[in-house]
Amino acid sequence: MDVSSETFETDVIERSREVPVIVDFWAPWCGPCHMLAPVLEREVERRGGAVELVKVNIDDNPDIARRFAISGIPAVKAFSDGAVVKEFVGAVPPVVVAGFLDALRDEVAA
Repeated sequence: MDVSSETFETDVIERSREVPVIVDFWAPWCGPCHMLAPVLEREVERRGGAVELVKVNIDDNPDIARRFAISGIPAVKAFSDGAVVKEFVGAVPPVVVAGFLDALRDEVAA
């Protein structure tokens, strides 16, 4: 799901009070972003609704990028209870994405 400045509060902040929300900050011109996206989608899907994934195009939503101090992309931030609880930057291998999501699940469950 693509999120904009108009929907960020509802789709990320409020939704993260119910289920962890992973935000993929990206841009169309970013090659590593295009490599990471299918990995994120696959790993989130494997978790059967335990987490949700949304995407923020930083070119279209620079205010959100500034709000969360995005200085490099792809940047991935995990939100829970309305706040960032985990994050990473860069196109990381699938095993790292899987570990990130599993650690998030374990932290939220604790």
